[in-house]
Order: sequence, then C-alpha cells, then structure tokens
Amino acid sequence: MKHNIIALCMLILLNACQKGEINSLNTPVVGGVTGNPTRSDLFNLATGAESGMRTSINFYLDAEGIIGREVYRFSSSEPRYTTDLLGGGTKVLDNNTFYLTNPWASRYQVMRQCFILLEAISHTSGSVASDAQKKGFSGYAKTLIGYQLLLNINMTDSSGARIPVANGAAQGPVITDPGIVLDSVLKFLDDGKADLTGADIIFPLSGGFAGFSDAAGLLKFNRALAARVHLYRKQWVEALTALNESFFDLDGDLSTGVWHFFSTNGGDVSNTMYIAPNSNGEVRIAHPSYANDIVPGDDRINKTQVRNSSASQNGLTGNRDVIAWNSLNAPVSIIRNEELILIYAEANIQTNNFPNAIVALNRIRTAHNLPAYAGPVTSAALTMELLYNRRYSLFMEGHRWVDIRRYGLLNTLPVDRADDNVWSHFPLPQSESNQ
Repeated sequence: MKHNIIALCMLILLNACQKGEINSLNTPVVGGVTGNPTRSDLFNLATGAESGMRTSINFYLDAEGIIGREVYRFSSSEPRYTTDLLGGGTKVLDNNTFYLTNPWASRYQVMRQCFILLEAISHTSGSVASDAQKKGFSGYAKTLIGYQLLLNINMTDSSGARIPVANGAAQGPVITDPGIVLDSVLKFLDDGKADLTGADIIFPLSGGFAGFSDAAGLLKFNRALAARVHLYRKQWVEALTALNESFFDLDGDLSTGVWHFFSTNGGDVSNTMYIAPNSNGEVRIAHPSYANDIVPGDDRINKTQVRNSSASQNGLTGNRDVIAWNSLNAPVSIIRNEELILIYAEANIQTNNFPNAIVALNRIRTAHNLPAYAGPVTSAALTMELLYNRRYSLFMEGHRWVDIRRYGLLNTLPVDRADDNVWSHFPLPQSESNQ
C-alpha cells in the first residue's frame, strides 16, 4: 500500500465504528481537522485510530498462527490458508494478496491517522485543549504509531518496512534491517512516554482500555509495549526497566491489560476471530501438535475444544476447534499481564538471574494447574520452559512464530506435508516495492 497518500483518504477510518460509549464518528474535511480542529474533531481522530487498530487483525493473527503451526485455517472459499501460508507444493508467499496487504495497509492507515491527529494538535487553540490535554493526544498517538509499526515489522522482518512520517513529509526508503525499524518503534514509544508524563486525557476510549484510559494508564500501556520491543532487541536490562514502569504485576490477574474491543451492537464491529465450534465452511483448528505437546494437566488445553468430527482440507486434518474467543463480543488481547510476567522471566534468564526467572515461571505454571518447575537450572533448560509457556499462554496472540524465529528455531516447527515450508518472513508488499 502507498501509505503516504492524501490525508483525506485516511479519514475513511473515521467511519461508523462505535465502541462502548463512543459516539458515532463523523467525517470532517481534512483542512478543518488539521487547520482549525474542534474538540469533537480531535475526539473523532483519537477514537477512530483505536477503532482502526482492529481492522484486519484476523488476517494478521491467522497468517502468523498458520506459519507458526499454531492453527490450520480451513475455508471453503479461500485455499491460500492451506497452500501459500504453509508452502504447499510450489506455492510461495504472495506479495500482493489479502493475508499480507490487508493487515499491512491497515496498520499504516492507523499510523497515518495518528499523524493527522498530531498535526491537528499542533494547530489547536488553548480554548479547545490545554497544553496538558494536547500532550495526552500526542502521547497516545505516538504510542499507537509505535505499536502499529511493530506489528508490520513482525510480519516482514528482513524484508523491511518504511518508517512512518508526518503528513506531507517526504517518504523514506524501505529499511531492511529489522533492528533499525525496532529502534524506530522504541523512539515513537519513548516520545509517547515523554508526552504522557504530566498529560491529561479527555478523549474517550473503548472498554478495551478499561483501567488504562487515563494518562497514568496509557503510560503503563506504553511501557508494556516498550518492554516487548526491548525483549526483541535483546535489551534485557531495559526490558526490566520498562516492566517496572508498566502494569506488570507478578501476583496480579493474568488477564489484566489492554484489549481490542468488539461487540454486536449496531454500528460496531464484531470479533472476526470468532468461529463457532463444529463449523464446517469456515474452520480455525488447533495444529495437532498443540494437544500432542502439552503437559498433562495443563489447563491451557481449554483454549481448544474437541470437535464432534475431525475437519480436513488439502491433506491436513485436525480435531480441536480454537475457542480462545467464545463469542462475537469477545475481546482480542493487545498486551496483558501474563505476557509481562513471561517477559520478566525471559529477561531474568538472559541475565542469569535464575531464581527470579523460576519464580515468574512458577507463577504461570501454577496458574495453569501445573506443579512448580523441577527441571535443570540452566539457561538452556529455562529457555525451553519459557518458550513452552509462551506458546501455551499466548496461543494465537501473535507471538509463537516471532518467538521461534528470534531464537533460531524455525526448523523445529512441524512440516505436515512433504512439500511444505516454514517461512521466516513475509515479502515486502508489491505496492511498497514499486515505489
């Protein structure tokens, strides 16, 4: 997607996607929004950006989950879930099809909307928003830009990404070093942190931000995302520092965090990850290794459910539906405390602080009906224990493929058909490579 298009096109995101108590969004003229914004205009831009983060999240999670051998996706109308994404026969990942271009474009659309919000804030009078309130808008926008860029570089990795730029600025080159892109993600998050410090939040957010909709909460959300990025950058001490500024709570509720909000209310968007159990035309089924590899007694098996009859397509078969989302109203996790505890464990393993790591791993194990860890106290053994728990705790939340890749273990993922492949990254979208 050519994400540096005219800003007017980006305001398509200001549609009728209501969330919780948020009012219907209008579609103001761009000049009015950025040149002389009202408080309502700013609210619309902020809530529209949150709404846009949900767009194509199903394609993102499915694509990464399929390549990472978390699930099979069987569809009566779309064979590429079982061909391209698994490398069946001579198939390769297409640089111009839905499983890449839809999530990629949607993430850049949100980034562009956030830049429009930043431009609008720069022209906002004090009667519309105070300085502290402006900081709230800008800190939120920069946090979302960093998060959305992170999702795209997770997909393309060494194929690269473009660092998003302000509306009207010259577009930069494709950066093929994922580390440089991740550093840019951190820069957006750090700038967002600076703005959120001492900010005042006046715009509404959905129920997915419950407990995190004020400046202190958004700052903790920002630092949680930063901890994830520091982990990817192998910046272990920095990850622990970010955790201490986040909502990380070793003894807290594992589900506490920020979520994509969905509902079946009129004008809203329902959860596109939900597929009713025992469906036939459209099926999302756990990879057989999910049940085969799980430790007996681990209650995370309950993220799947045995079907009345197995489902098959293109030589692949499974008998467990994914029920991680149990209705069209179910939220989808952005980041939550269970991941933060596992980040804490990993950073402590990598800094040889094994006692702290074991405490964190045991917090996860015992929460899921497993006894305390009794294996070897070595970096290698604890890393395998960590990856096991990340696999099952964060099932279909967009982590398994990234984790296996960053530890150089892609060759350990199962290959179910003789001609299948395990892809290491997506290609750059054709529209980007044509620029």
